[in-house]
Amino acid sequence: MKYILFEDFSGHPVPFIFPHRVDHADMREQLPYTRVLSAGYVDMVDGAFRCHGGAPELQVSAREEDAAIITAKFAPRLPGEAHIA
Repeated sequence: MKYILFEDFSGHPVPFIFPHRVDHADMREQLPYTRVLSAGYVDMVDGAFRCHGGAPELQVSAREEDAAIITAKFAPRLPGEAHIA
């Protein structure tokens, strides 16, 4: 899978994960966020996300912290627990 990590309107990172057949540039055009933080490829290896590569057309690469950000977005929440972006 591919991913782009955007900064949302409140300054928080928001990952979008999408199929290989979609270009990073095409996906970027479809989303309203202004700032791209990073992009590349994401795999699940031994139960953990691994981000690598980049998107030359967006002039960004995968960053070391991207996997942790994506993992946090998929973490289960307890009933009534506030979502922290």
